[in-house]
Parts: sequence; structure tokens; C-alpha cells
Amino acid sequence: MKPMFAHPLSILAATVLGLASIAAVAATPAPQKSAPAAKKEAKPTDIVLWHSMDDTLGVELDTLAEHFNASQREWRIVPEYKGSYEKALEEGLSAQRAGKGPHVMQVVEVGTASVLAQPKIYKPVFQLMAETGEKLDNRSFFPAVSSFFSDSQGRLVAMPFNTSTAVLYINRDAFRKAGLDPELPPKTWRDVQAAAIKLTDTDTTRCGYTTDWQSWVHLENLTAWHNEPFADKANGFGGLDAKLNFNTILMIRHIGLLSSWVKSGLFNYYGHRNEGEAKFAAGECGLLTSSSASRADLAKNAKFDVGVSPLPYYDEFPGAPYNTAIGGASLWAMTGKKPAEYKGIAKFFAWLSRAEVQADWHQRTGYIPLTVAAYELTRKQGFYDKQPGALAAIRQLTRRTEPYSKGVRLGDFVKIRAVIDEELEAVWTQRKTPKEALDEAVDRGNALLRIFERTNKR
Repeated sequence: MKPMFAHPLSILAATVLGLASIAAVAATPAPQKSAPAAKKEAKPTDIVLWHSMDDTLGVELDTLAEHFNASQREWRIVPEYKGSYEKALEEGLSAQRAGKGPHVMQVVEVGTASVLAQPKIYKPVFQLMAETGEKLDNRSFFPAVSSFFSDSQGRLVAMPFNTSTAVLYINRDAFRKAGLDPELPPKTWRDVQAAAIKLTDTDTTRCGYTTDWQSWVHLENLTAWHNEPFADKANGFGGLDAKLNFNTILMIRHIGLLSSWVKSGLFNYYGHRNEGEAKFAAGECGLLTSSSASRADLAKNAKFDVGVSPLPYYDEFPGAPYNTAIGGASLWAMTGKKPAEYKGIAKFFAWLSRAEVQADWHQRTGYIPLTVAAYELTRKQGFYDKQPGALAAIRQLTRRTEPYSKGVRLGDFVKIRAVIDEELEAVWTQRKTPKEALDEAVDRGNALLRIFERTNKR
């Protein structure tokens, strides 16, 4: 085989290309050390909040949490819906005793005594704030609110949150159609009867009057409104040995009046929760007693002009009306959490008490502004000029707080309410007289209180 020789031009081209490559390499800058990567931002600490707010109010709570989360970067409130107040209370207490509870638990106001009786499962708010260095002035809250969630020394044990009271709603369009003046809503229960008769006689509405939360409205709030006892020992505030005694002349007369309305078709009973609200929103009933917090849902669902008025009373009772009782719930810090988590809870509680936060929450939901500063800010913003009905609940809770007008704080009160509901339903179906039902409710309720007292006596 003949040896192969490269062409002289090929050798020249290769030489030129090789020199060019060497030059290119020489011109390339030496690799530099990369700058250290930016420090990753710390992940916020989650604060889990178990709650019972659904529908419109649930959306508002989620929005509230988002606003707090956006206001800082260290903590993140994580709301978790746990069903009804009763279900959430039972599940929350059980989980906490097992060491699996949330950081914060929303507790219905009737569950307050049940939580207080188990001091190992919660950290009192006054202690939480002192340990974390956060400030929360108990005196900034309306007295009717702070006193309910305070201990015997006036120290806040739970954070007031969604607070409401019982009010009267009227269908203002139906009032006009029936020849009633919506600017003069019923003040007394006799006025309610007269309005209900007019509404039904003129076939303006199918039912004149309905109610939600019958025990809370017609026993707990009505006794407070007239400063009549629901139980001794200042309605349970004075100790675990309190006894129910709401089978009074006032209550027998009132339940008797409602029973006569059922017979005559003026009062339609739809259920012991908020079933009446749906009937009122649909225009079937012209009058409704329910929570002031229903204002948000009624504004959304009712296709008519809704009016809000104070709860009716009996003017023949000296001094009435006094103060209505609070409803809704509070927030409790659970035990067994880390210091950084407690710092976040305290920050959240302090943030919730800000005037601008409270004012916005009040205006969007129907719950009352918990602080005087939030009320004043709302007033200055002109909200009450557009929504005068929103003042009804505030005025009811800022009248006169007497021994029996600041609400009820009894153990196992969720069960006692269930007993009262059963007995009242026996009246509406004409199976029992008002006195028989109230006497039986007192006896059955006191039996539950004695069990609770024996279980929790320290």
C-alpha cells in the first residue's frame, strides 16, 4: 500500500485553525468563584386554628387569617373547619387530652365553663401575653364581653372573638304591604303579637313570627334582658354548685304566650338551630328572633329590605330592659406548644384586638365590635348611618350589667340546652304545659350539673 501524505494546503489550514483555537482559549477569562447563594427565607410557623364557622362567616374567617398572615412573615394562621360548635367542642377537648389538639380552639360561649374546669388543657390569655411580652388591655373590651371570659380576679382567660346577641329582624317590605310602619318595629312581645296578627290576617306572609336558637333567645337572653335568674350563684359564675331556677313567673308567662301563638298560627317553629332564618330569608315569615351575626347571611340571601331591632321585652317588669346575654365564641390557647408557637398565638390575639381589624370584622359579619375603639372607628366611618340596625346589638350589650344580666356560665351547658330544646318542643306540640316543661327542664338540667360538679370538683 502506498503511504498517504497530506496536501500542503491542508497542513497550512490545520495550523491556522490550531493557532486560532489557542488564542481563543487564552482570551477566555478564568472561571470565577460563584457568589454564595442567598439565604433561604425561613418558613413561617403554622398556628392551627380549629373553628366552627361555615358559609359566609367561614369565608370571612379565612380572609381574616390571610390578612394576619400577610401582615408579617413569622407565623401563618391555618384555619380548619371542625363542624358544629357542639361537635368541635367535643372533638377538641378529646384531642387536647390526648396531646393532639390544635394551637388555638374556638369554643362556643356555652362551652366556657366546661373548658375552665380543665385548667391543664389551656393557657389563660393573661398568662400567654405576660410570658410572650405582648400587650392586650382587658379594659379595652366592652365590659359585657370581657367579664364573661375572665376569671374571678378579672383576668382574661380566653380571647373574645365572634360575639353576638339575640335581636329581632323584620321584613320591612312585608310590613309596608301589611300596613305596618317599618320605622316603628315591635318593642314589646305584645307588639310582636299585634304585628304577627296583621301580617297573617292580610296574607302578607305565611307565618307571622319564627325563631332560631330557642333556648338561647327565649330563656338565656330573655332572663338576662329582665335581670331574672336562670340559675343561682349568679347564673353559674359563682361556682360549680349552681342550680337552675329558670322556671319563674316570667318564663312560664312567656312560654305560655308563645304556645298560644303556635295554636293560633302566629308562631311557626322550624327547628332549634337556625332553620327559622332560612324561612325568614325566603319571605315566608315577617318576624324573626335570631343572632345579630345572622345579618351577613340575611343581607346576602334575603331579597327584601331587612330591619334589625332590639329584642322585645315585657314593660311590666320593673327596670326592664337590662342587658342581653352574649353568644358566639372565643379563642383558647391550648397547652403543650412550643415557645415560638405561643409567641405567634399572642401576636395573633394582639392583632385581633386592633381597632381597624375589629371594625372591619364587625362591619363585614354582624358580630359586635369587641372594643370601644373599634366601635368609635366604625361610627366615624359612617357605617351606622348606612346600617343603623347594626347598633341594636351594641346597645343591648352596653346597657346595665347586673348579676343576672351578664349571661350564663354553667358546666355541660351544651347538654342542658339540648334538654331545654326537647322540653320546649313538647310545649309547641301541645304535649306539655309550659310549667310542666320548664319544671322538667330544670330537674333534668340540675341532674347534669351535679354530675359535672362531681367530675370536676377540685
